[in-house]
Amino acid sequence: MSSDELSQYCLDVAQRARAASAVLADISGAQKNGWLRASAAALLDRRDAIIDANETDIAAAPDYGLTDAQIDRLRLTDARIEGIAQGMIEVAMLPDPVGEVIESNMRPNGLNVQKVRVPLGVVFFIYESRPNVTADAAAICVKSGNAVILRGGKEAIHSSQAIVSILQERAADHGIPADAAQLVATTDRAAVGHFLKMADLIDVTIPRGGESLIRRVAEEAAMPVIKHYDGNCHVYIDRMADLDMAELITVNSKCQRLGVCNAAESLVVHDEIAGEALPRVAAALKDHGIEIRGDARTRELVPFAVEATENDYRAEYLGPVISVRVVENLAAAIAHINEYGSHHTDTIVTDDYSAARQFARNVDSSAVLINASTRFNDGGEFGLGAEIGISTDKFHARGPCGLKELTSYKYIVYGSGQVR
Repeated sequence: MSSDELSQYCLDVAQRARAASAVLADISGAQKNGWLRASAAALLDRRDAIIDANETDIAAAPDYGLTDAQIDRLRLTDARIEGIAQGMIEVAMLPDPVGEVIESNMRPNGLNVQKVRVPLGVVFFIYESRPNVTADAAAICVKSGNAVILRGGKEAIHSSQAIVSILQERAADHGIPADAAQLVATTDRAAVGHFLKMADLIDVTIPRGGESLIRRVAEEAAMPVIKHYDGNCHVYIDRMADLDMAELITVNSKCQRLGVCNAAESLVVHDEIAGEALPRVAAALKDHGIEIRGDARTRELVPFAVEATENDYRAEYLGPVISVRVVENLAAAIAHINEYGSHHTDTIVTDDYSAARQFARNVDSSAVLINASTRFNDGGEFGLGAEIGISTDKFHARGPCGLKELTSYKYIVYGSGQVR
C-alpha cells in the first residue's frame, strides 16, 4: 500500500483499539474469563488449521535468514498449542486486577481515599517470531482490561493471523469487542513508525525483540515504553557451592532452551572452587554441544576452552556458546555481573547464606535467584500467568510483566459533602 494508505490503515487500527479499550473498562471479570476459556478450547479444536498456517511460515523461514534457534521458537506443534491453550486457562484462573483496591485511607474529615487499580488503556506490542506470544499477549492484555495492537514479526504472520482470528471470533460471544486484540496485517516496517507517533491513541508501547528494534522504539516513541534490551544472564558458582547443584543449575540455565532471554550466557566462578568446579561443569556443557570462551584461568583449567573477548562477556548468544570468567571473590563476581550483564536474570550457587544475601542485595537485575536456574525468571514460573515480556526497566514495571504490570491506578475518593 502507499504511504498515505499505510498511515490511514494504522490510524484506523489505533482508533478501533481506543474504542475497544473504552468498552473493556465496563467488561466484567466473568466475561473476560469466559472468553479466555472459550478461546483456549477453540485453539485446540482448530489446531490443524493453526499448524497448517505455521508450516507456511516455517517453509519461508530460511528465506528470512532465521537460525535454527529462531526456527525452533517459530515452530508450533500439538504440544505447544496445548501449552498456549493451557496458558490462557491459567490467565483465566488468576484474580482480575482491574478494580482492586491497593490502599484505602479514612481521613479525619471522613473522606475515604482509595487507590484503585485501572487498565493502562491501549498497548502497542511489538514482538519477535514466536506465535505463542501472540496468544499470551492477547490474553494478558484483555484480562487486565487493555486493548492490544499486536505487531508480530513477518516470519510468523500466518501463524499469528490464524490465532488472532480464532480469538476474535470467540470475543463476540462474551461481549468483548473483536478490536480488543488486533494483529497488524501489514509487514511493512514503516507501520511501526506510524504507531509510535500516536500518543493520543496508544498509552504504552512494549517492544520485545532485538536490541536494535528496542533502541529504535525507545528513541521514536511518543508514549512511554516498557523494554528490555537483551538477556545476558549469569550463573555465579561461589566458593561454598555444592558441585552437584552447580553443575545441574549451570547446565539447565544454559542448555534447557538456548534461544530464550533467560538462558545463561555467562558463567562466573570463584577462584577457590574453580579447580574442582570448572573442569566438571565445562565437561557437562561440552557434552551438550556448548563452546566455552574463557579468560586465562579458565583456559588453564579447561583445555578445550577458547579465548574470550570483551564482547563475549557482553554477548547474548542465544546459541551454543557461553563466556566464563574466574574471579577472586564475591565482590568481584558482583562487579563483573553489574558491568557486563543486562540486568535481566542472575543466579548464585552457594551454601553460604551471607554470600547469598550479599549477592541478592548488590546484583542490579530484575530477578536475582539463589540456588536455582535462571530459566525460572518467567511469568508462569513466578505465578503471574502468561507474561508480555520481562522488563529490565526500573520504573512502573520490572521483571516479568503480568496482569498487574499492565495496570496503573487512580484515586477514588468517597465523601459525604466535605468541602475545603
